[in-house]
Amino acid sequence: MRTLYQFPLSHFCEKARWLLDHKELEYVAHNLIPGVHRAFAQLKTGQNRLPILRDQDRWIADSTEIALYLDEVYPEHSLLRADLQQRELALEINQQATELGMHVRRWGLAHTLSQSEESLDILIGEKGYLRQFEKYSKPIIKALLSKGYQLNADKVAESKQRMDALIGLLNQRLIENHGRYFVGERLGLADIAVCSMLAPLLEIPGTPWEKEHGEVLSEEFKKYKETLTELPLGQYVLRIYQTERNARVDWRGV
Repeated sequence: MRTLYQFPLSHFCEKARWLLDHKELEYVAHNLIPGVHRAFAQLKTGQNRLPILRDQDRWIADSTEIALYLDEVYPEHSLLRADLQQRELALEINQQATELGMHVRRWGLAHTLSQSEESLDILIGEKGYLRQFEKYSKPIIKALLSKGYQLNADKVAESKQRMDALIGLLNQRLIENHGRYFVGERLGLADIAVCSMLAPLLEIPGTPWEKEHGEVLSEEFKKYKETLTELPLGQYVLRIYQTERNARVDWRGV
């Protein structure tokens, strides 16, 4: 059985889940503890980030590397096109989405951790030691996230500026391809990458970022969501999630 080592709230892990689901492959989503995951990741893959896919005796780190591996080993439902020009374009858009995701993560986490502890509830899980000692585990995880992702005011402001630029660029790319998909005439790596990276900003139903009880973050976050929703890019992400995100595994993991 394949295992995807993940954080439930990570949009990079959402991308990896979607890649596996698109390939219609069976797998288990296994949660690791933030901070503690670094030792595990370093031991298994020589780096300290998630997601990590274990496929029998193969360990593959990074969502993009997972995509390339899956296309090589499981070519059905390909993520990249055989046409060289389309392949290169998809990889270029994927790289832009990766950069966007890093800034979305910082900006989104800064707003989430300042307004609500709901995300921490998801991170510590419904049971286990972190839940048993949540009085202590929540402040520790919050501190680890703040330090690890540099959630200081200057860095958050820089990420907001870069988010704006990348969203504008991707919005224009989508318009140039007539708004249906980023590359070609069907879903591929570029689409999955962009949609996964923007999902936290749109709080899409059925994803880890859905607000189930009507919680509202900051006014700034609310306005940004509204602005993104009005763009062709935002409408595209909502449509693709509704029509193409056929999840086979619960994002909450085990």
